[in-house]
Amino acid sequence: MNITTEAELIHPSVDYALTPQSHLDSAEVSRRRSSNRSIKRKKFDDELVEYSLGMPGVSNIKAPRGRIQSAHSEYTVPSPATPPVVPPAPVVQPHLDPRRKHISKSLPGSSKRNKKGRQASQFTTKDLGRWKPIDDLALIIGVQQTNDLRTVHLGTKFSCKFTVQELQQRWYALLYDQAVSRVAVTAIRNLHPDMIAAVQDKALWSLQEEEILGTIKSNANPAPTLESFAELLSQHADVFYTGRTAASLMRHWQTLRQYHLLSDQAPPASTVAAGLGKAVLTFNDAEETVHDSELSEPPDEQLERELKLQQRRNIKEIRQLENEVGRWNVLVDSVTGVCPGELDGQTLAVLRGRMVRYLMRSREISIGRQGKGHQVDIDLSLEGPAHKVSRRQGTLRLRNTGEFYLSSEGKRPIFVDGRPIAAGNKVRLYDNAVVEIACLRFIFIINHDLIRAIHNESVRYNLPP
Repeated sequence: MNITTEAELIHPSVDYALTPQSHLDSAEVSRRRSSNRSIKRKKFDDELVEYSLGMPGVSNIKAPRGRIQSAHSEYTVPSPATPPVVPPAPVVQPHLDPRRKHISKSLPGSSKRNKKGRQASQFTTKDLGRWKPIDDLALIIGVQQTNDLRTVHLGTKFSCKFTVQELQQRWYALLYDQAVSRVAVTAIRNLHPDMIAAVQDKALWSLQEEEILGTIKSNANPAPTLESFAELLSQHADVFYTGRTAASLMRHWQTLRQYHLLSDQAPPASTVAAGLGKAVLTFNDAEETVHDSELSEPPDEQLERELKLQQRRNIKEIRQLENEVGRWNVLVDSVTGVCPGELDGQTLAVLRGRMVRYLMRSREISIGRQGKGHQVDIDLSLEGPAHKVSRRQGTLRLRNTGEFYLSSEGKRPIFVDGRPIAAGNKVRLYDNAVVEIACLRFIFIINHDLIRAIHNESVRYNLPP
């Protein structure tokens, strides 16, 4: 008779039988087969072992940390009727897991530090991307010259439209942010000397520089020359900016004299109105004092009538010329018994009939029958009876490859060398091709010299066909 013990209920995989004590000593307790590999997901028997660790009568053996899942298979659970049989605990050799390095790198603290560093680098890159090295150089020079960010904002032209707040933030970053200032200084040093000279040439003028320029009188006789400004620059080299030249000094002095900003010139009209000095009448002030009604003469009715008539004649002429422009795409020549000479340098091709010849002067012409409110380049009614011809029978085009194509657009087909071309189709026209449109026959003649020149020009400039 088999008796089920408490150990079998806890761990059903281990079989225990009630045998004499002598036989138990000699018998070997069977062990469950298990793997020594690290189990990632808990199994059902793992939950049973963890539950059995808290039961009375069961040896509570703690396995090494990280090896709990595999250590439970090395121990047997004794029953109350039999003494516990504990095999020797396996010696766990410490080994290095190649995945440890990857895990250690992805710790929360290190990820936060990397994220902060990445955000800081992205902010620095974004900030430096908006501010170019020439902008930083212009900002530094402008502040050194004027000591006023608003003046720099008004007088300096940057690559972008910055506000006064952005100029202030950038200036503080250049002063107190080591990362931004180090990158900015390195970028400025890598600029081309010509770009640096261009920025320095547009540097703002300080008050000390303008005061020295004001020592030269506006009505000086003789007039100051370039040599006089070069001498002034050499005398006050410690005051003028390093990028100043004699020519730049002369240009700025002329600007000051133009706007009456020199010390010996009279103050503007606004200061005179306030009682601060004597005014010089400017052109704007003089223009305001003049009334247009005083300058106008009494109207001449006869002259106005003649001008209106002449304007109407001109408008009528312009409209007539605009209507005749389309007709110049094709010239009509009457056919005589004398064989015509060579084609001129403006005729691309000729559509020769029995009565007239149509000289093609444009790269695209329309063929059909002219009617009221409808114009075509080639009017087939000049050749003969064209009551069966559509108003727009077809279109003749010249491509850049030097090929002529005739597209049919009328109700009745067009015959080219006896082959009908229905509406919506097109065919290439060769030299001496016979074109028949509603019992009207024509011979198509090509000016090869002119077509060859057009083709060579299109190949030279890579024009599409």
